[in-house]
Amino acid sequence: MTTAEHAGLRVTLDIWHPDCWTLEVTEGRAAGLLGHGVHTIDGLATGRFTVYGNTREEVDELVAAIRDSDLTDSVWETDHPHATEDSIAFGSASRGIVVHYDLGNSINDALVSRGFIPDEPVRMYGGREYWTVIVEVEKDELHDRIEAVCEEMDAEIRVRHVATAEAGAGVLRTDDLSERQREVFELARQRGYYDWPRHVTASELAEEMDVSKTTLLEHLRKAEAKLLG
Repeated sequence: MTTAEHAGLRVTLDIWHPDCWTLEVTEGRAAGLLGHGVHTIDGLATGRFTVYGNTREEVDELVAAIRDSDLTDSVWETDHPHATEDSIAFGSASRGIVVHYDLGNSINDALVSRGFIPDEPVRMYGGREYWTVIVEVEKDELHDRIEAVCEEMDAEIRVRHVATAEAGAGVLRTDDLSERQREVFELARQRGYYDWPRHVTASELAEEMDVSKTTLLEHLRKAEAKLLG
């Protein structure tokens, strides 16, 4: 039984691995994907996804790229996106799809078999996958498990955030943030923007993100408003 002394971790992973259609099709495109689960059916990985973007054209372009990819076996559309609330948070246009692809190219089993359990939809954009997972492991064991996944899948995995996964123990749920809001907020938190005294200024964060200070503060303001209700 999990105790307060061994409550596990909630970890955000930034992942790249070869022969992955989600990375291939989102590279250099404005639209992105939300992954809602992968299952094995007839020897193929079968995943449910929401394609999201700011315009219908962005979404159409990404769906066409998925259909054209040599790494996908087949694609079929559902009547509506799989996560309406997520769709609203991530873009004004969205479509639900189911994709069949080579099981060997999915990193899902490599993560789940080592105890990494998805805690929210997987985000895929800009040629990267972002997994927020819970795992019952001590911090000093986390690196070894990640290295095992990297070795098995020839993957590159960066740890973007780690928090104790105790029931509500200071864990901020960022599910409802847009991709950009989430990225800016997590960078600000990691760099010590919310520490006292601050370890970084808004201008320094804006320079790192390659945006104006005004734009960065607007992203942070919207993110904080959603997180604080």
